[in-house]
Amino acid sequence: MTDEGGAARADRRPGDGSSGGGGVPDGADVFVPAGGPVPDALARTSDLGVGAHPDDLEFMMLGPIAHCRAESERSFTGITCTDGAGSARSGPFAGFSDEQMVATRREEQRAAARVGAYGAMVQLGHPSGWVRGTGFPSLVEEVAGLLLVTRPANVYTHNLADKHSTHLAVGLATVLAIRSLDPADRPHRLVGIEGWRSLDWLADHEKVLLDTTGLDDLAERLAACFPSQIEGGKRYDLAELGRRRANATLREPRAVDDAESMTVAMDLTPLIRNDELDPVTFVVAAIDRLRADVAMDLGRLLDQV
Repeated sequence: MTDEGGAARADRRPGDGSSGGGGVPDGADVFVPAGGPVPDALARTSDLGVGAHPDDLEFMMLGPIAHCRAESERSFTGITCTDGAGSARSGPFAGFSDEQMVATRREEQRAAARVGAYGAMVQLGHPSGWVRGTGFPSLVEEVAGLLLVTRPANVYTHNLADKHSTHLAVGLATVLAIRSLDPADRPHRLVGIEGWRSLDWLADHEKVLLDTTGLDDLAERLAACFPSQIEGGKRYDLAELGRRRANATLREPRAVDDAESMTVAMDLTPLIRNDELDPVTFVVAAIDRLRADVAMDLGRLLDQV
């Protein structure tokens, strides 16, 4: 299943094209890069990205961001849930306090929204521990409120097999937030993108493939907005470039590549169309299908011995 993009909208902050708006949690940092009323920017959202940390949107959702930049009828709104206080830091950022890191990462995320020409960028600014702990139910409510004011057709978030606990919390919160809405208010599609665990193990027919061919320059410009990460000890830019290239080349062993770069995602749409479908059962079933495929292939060979 191949997809080509993503878009979105957002709200608020006096003095720089942002202002308060319904559905936006108190204390959120909302930035509209092009200026103008926040409600209007949010209402233009076609695709919404929900990420855990500053830079997650940019490294995970390159395809949707690029396609929203290129298509006037589409608009990408980003939501970043945490404040980045727990970031790894070294080099010029080694001595930064948590407060300094939070301020730095907030501005970096805004810079990326400018480069990516987002319709709006919403930063909720929560501590990571709160998101994956006592604040989880509140996060679900906040994301639900933002979904109601943005009404996107497509939503992108973390996949539900990610090994980073904060990523997992944000991905599941997004599923539950959508489920809390009336069916008529729900997006058309939800996908969970690979992050702290690749999704190459998914059965090919279950993968959502986001083509990122030709987007290396944009990827580099977006990554450059986050020097606290790139220069602070984690070369996410190189890692993600390599992953996208590997996804394209190692996807099919018996055919010539039909793309140079690709992001893999898990289709979570069934979870927002059937509220009776348990998220744990849904993900574990995909893992079990991998187990069954491996057992069948090895068993077929051993049966010949």
